[in-house]
Amino acid sequence: MSKGRVFSGARPTGRQHLGNFLGAIQNYVALQQDYDCVYCVVDLHALTTLSNTEHLVEWTREMALDWLAAGMDPQQSIIFVQSNVPQVTELHVVLSMVSSLGALLRLPTFKEKVRQQPDNVNYGLVGYPVLMAADILLYKADTVPVGVDQASHLEFAREVVRRFNHHFGRCWLSQRPSTPSSPRCWVLTAKQR
Repeated sequence: MSKGRVFSGARPTGRQHLGNFLGAIQNYVALQQDYDCVYCVVDLHALTTLSNTEHLVEWTREMALDWLAAGMDPQQSIIFVQSNVPQVTELHVVLSMVSSLGALLRLPTFKEKVRQQPDNVNYGLVGYPVLMAADILLYKADTVPVGVDQASHLEFAREVVRRFNHHFGRCWLSQRPSTPSSPRCWVLTAKQR
C-alpha cells in the first residue's frame, strides 16, 4: 500500500517560536512516519504581507534550519524554498484563469488581511489562495495540514480543481475534507485513486 502525500508550507515572516512548534512543526515531524511529505518555506506567500523584505532571506534560511533542528528529516521528506521552483508560479498563472475574483474577494482571510493592512492590499494578497492551490496541485498532495484559518482556502482550491477539470478535462483529483488530526489542524484528502 502506498503512502499518501502531504504538502504543507509556512511563511517566513519572522523568527520561529514555541507557537510555531506546537501549532505546526511537531505535526510536520510526526507526519513523516506515515506519509511522503513535501514541506516548503513559502517565501512568495510571505511577500503578500511584508512591507519590508530586508530580513526575508535570513528568515527563510532560519526557518529551514529550525525545521531541521526540530526533527524534520531530509532523508524522509522533501524540504525546499518555494521561490526556487518556478513551476509553481507558472501553475499559479494558469489556475488564476479559472479562479473567480468574486470568490477570492469574499474569502474571510482576505477580508481580515484588508482590515489589518488597509494600505497594502495587493494582488498577491487577493491571489494567495490561487498560489496555495498551485502549491498543493503541483506536488500532487492528497493531505494538506493547515490551520483552521486556512480551511476556506482549501475549499477554494477544490473549486479551482473543479473549474480547471471542467475547462480542460480531468487533470487533477478533486479533494475532500476529512476529520481533523488535531484540534489545530484540518486535513484535506483526495478520493482514493
